[in-house]
Amino acid sequence: QVQLVESGGGLVQTGGSLRLSCAVSGRIFSAYALSWYRQAPGKQREWVATIDSRGSTNYVDSVKGRFTISRDNAKNTVPLQMNSLKPEDTAVYYCSIVYATMRIWGQGTQVTVSS
Repeated sequence: QVQLVESGGGLVQTGGSLRLSCAVSGRIFSAYALSWYRQAPGKQREWVATIDSRGSTNYVDSVKGRFTISRDNAKNTVPLQMNSLKPEDTAVYYCSIVYATMRIWGQGTQVTVSS
């Protein structure tokens, strides 16, 4: 069974930084791509970034140059470093993995950027 637990959210001013982390249980971590999504109030969940098993990364255009996804295969974690935060980055952030044809989600962590 795979479980994802996010942490690191909080309240930050515009221009500030936060570092989220996703802890992944199970032995499958290094073989799978992991992604971060976010959902702002009243909006659909949006893909933010993905890192594959080789470490290749992709980002939604709105966060390119500001967010960095990485992975620590020894600790089974996927950090998301968020810099130059904007009010429009306010959302609940979720990490996710596709495992056994199912997309699995964590419980989410709230990020609030004040203007």
